[in-house]
Amino acid sequence: MSQIIKIDTDYITLGQFLKLAEVIQSGGMAKWFLQEYSVYINGDNDQRRGRKLKNGDQVVIEEIGEFVVEAKQ
Repeated sequence: MSQIIKIDTDYITLGQFLKLAEVIQSGGMAKWFLQEYSVYINGDNDQRRGRKLKNGDQVVIEEIGEFVVEAKQ
């Protein structure tokens, strides 16, 4: 089952998402994390920490879990 991550804005970057989802402890860890782990966004492998995630995007991180981005209404 996917964990829902709620955001207050129209989009969030992948680096910010990793911190919000408590996958990493600080934004500075994002670059290292993305080099070490495979991250799939809507089924596509993407390692860009600046990648914009929007409402409904699905993020799968191997060995970590599955997440869905949900914008607060």
